[in-house]
Amino acid sequence: MSSAPKSDRSLTYAEALYEGTRQEMERDPGVFVFGLGVDDARGMYGTTLDLQNVFGADRNFDTPLSEDAMTGVAIGAALAGMRPIHVHQRMDFLLLCMNQLVNMAAKSSYMFAGAVNVPIVVRAIIGRSWGQGAQHSQAFHSYFMHVPGLKVVAPSTPHDAKGCMIAAIRDNNPVIFMEHRMLYQNRGIVPEEPFAVTFGQARRLTEGDDVTIVAVSHMVVEALRAKHLLDEVGIKAEVIDPVTLAPLDMDTIAESVGRTGRVLVVDNSWTMCGASSEIVAQLVERLQGSRSFRTARLGYAPTPCPTTKPLENLFYPTAMSIAQTAYELVKGKGDWTPAAVEAKEIAEFRGPF
Repeated sequence: MSSAPKSDRSLTYAEALYEGTRQEMERDPGVFVFGLGVDDARGMYGTTLDLQNVFGADRNFDTPLSEDAMTGVAIGAALAGMRPIHVHQRMDFLLLCMNQLVNMAAKSSYMFAGAVNVPIVVRAIIGRSWGQGAQHSQAFHSYFMHVPGLKVVAPSTPHDAKGCMIAAIRDNNPVIFMEHRMLYQNRGIVPEEPFAVTFGQARRLTEGDDVTIVAVSHMVVEALRAKHLLDEVGIKAEVIDPVTLAPLDMDTIAESVGRTGRVLVVDNSWTMCGASSEIVAQLVERLQGSRSFRTARLGYAPTPCPTTKPLENLFYPTAMSIAQTAYELVKGKGDWTPAAVEAKEIAEFRGPF
């Protein structure tokens, strides 16, 4: 997968998003940021901090609580040649502008035979903790994967957060950019110079021949923790981060499953009609007749999101549940129970909301 030259500089995920956005605003005066709270004192977890002071209030500004109308502003600005970044504090709020995204943004270029483009980036934040509850904790990436004309990205590392943001801003298509709140303070190596991550190329994060674990967004972090738990019982897991969900790199995933014969897909949403369903369905289509394999999926429990920490711990997949399921794919039901592993980013999360 494409990436920037080697570097040893460490940034948080939030700092990487900020840097990628700022560098593109410096490069292209048509790039602007708008959304609820983007100019407040905390700057959306630091991702938009002080942009209004650097570039002026006409390029980083707060908006009314009117997602449908503001998405129309973004589409109109994009059609006029600008490159808006529309920030939504919760992915749940995209339900209020679905017609604009699905029928206007996604289809305009097709309907006008490529004569127009709609280069908008729709930042949509998902996550857990602090009692967000049923209407503020949902991940709807599969809704948008379903629609031709929309691209969907879900980077899990600071490196890919910056590279995907730059690529999304430069892309002439509307891009749904999914961010998980539990990733914002995670650190990683990020080169200072601008770079774009190529969409449609997954990352193979670990190598293993026993089981393939495909994980989405924050579940990548939990899958890597699970990988270390599995090492303790001699199971070598290959962890793959798709990075982008539309386009989806099935070649890398299918090659891995063709070797391991087992695949666990861990989504950051419900499994019914979700990203995990699509990945497993495409694997069946590709490998049937040439390679049999065992499969399992993990995601949200089939209920609205709860508000208490004990229920959250049951609702979301964890390193322990991922490791247990992968173990059973390899060895069947047994008496092994993985040790508890602390998710530091969840334990230390302090908001602001």
